[in-house]
Amino acid sequence: MISAIVMAAGKGTRMHSDLAKTMHKVLGKPMVDHIYDTLKKLNVDNIVYVVGYGADTIKQHMGDKVSYALQQPQLGSGHAVMQASQLKGVKGKTLIINGDCPLITTDTYNKMLEQAEEYPLVLLTVKLDDPAHYGRIVRNWDGNVLKITEFKDCTEEEARINEINAGIYCVDNELLWKYLPEIKNDNAQKEYYVTDLVSLFNEHGHKVTAVVSEDPSEMSGINNRKELVRATAWLRDRVNGYWLDQGVEIVDTKSTYISTDVTIGKDTLIYPNVRIEGNTVIGESNTITEGTYICDSRIGKGNTIISSRLINCEIGDDVTIGPWVSMTDGE
Repeated sequence: MISAIVMAAGKGTRMHSDLAKTMHKVLGKPMVDHIYDTLKKLNVDNIVYVVGYGADTIKQHMGDKVSYALQQPQLGSGHAVMQASQLKGVKGKTLIINGDCPLITTDTYNKMLEQAEEYPLVLLTVKLDDPAHYGRIVRNWDGNVLKITEFKDCTEEEARINEINAGIYCVDNELLWKYLPEIKNDNAQKEYYVTDLVSLFNEHGHKVTAVVSEDPSEMSGINNRKELVRATAWLRDRVNGYWLDQGVEIVDTKSTYISTDVTIGKDTLIYPNVRIEGNTVIGESNTITEGTYICDSRIGKGNTIISSRLINCEIGDDVTIGPWVSMTDGE
């Protein structure tokens, strides 16, 4: 059985917004949705969202698709995990995920789950040319992870390590709840940190390993508007690249926005400045020209859509729409 704890309690002060951080949209979809969609592809059985700031908004948006735990006050990542008490006694593996990291792919999570067959605690890490002031991953001679050392506490040798913690974990659930009570808050912030699990597992004789992400951008947390823009651009390029590989012609990938739930048939031609969102299905051999916006619609094959706006529409085959047509619910 696979469970997941998604830490989504933060306000995101640097967003300068009344909206909870994880409700901000990446490529037209809130971060909480991106993470949920990925977890469902992994066939995760139990999903717990740990909420705090903006809890009601997140609950209203997600509904009963997930269960919830309230973190109030917010006393660190370890404290957030402790709130998901409905997972106590559950067997299997648990993914612990930062709610502001919506770009991590199913392939990456599957690599962690594969390692979790052998190791009771698996970290996700990334190697950077300049690891700056991030905490360093300290491994022993056979590659197992011994600890995470904060930069300010690094020795000269540890400071040269370029592997850092991404803050994503896969852990044996029964051992997680066994050792969570041993996490202490004897630090300047008086907070409980989930990173302490690494040392605790080692102290109790459990091996810890790490999966190194192949793409550092995939690990990017989103803490401000600039990072939100960069995340959207990265995901846009990944989605557009996928459709190019499927035989869709996209004239300008930098100005074309296709959300992750869209389906497009081969030989469809998409001109610049087009946005396609929601559960839209587009058939083969369509031409979609500049300035078109399509959302939650079904488009047949062989159509030409010229600079138009289609929302909740169903279009047949071999028709021309536009220019400058606005249609909602097929009207």
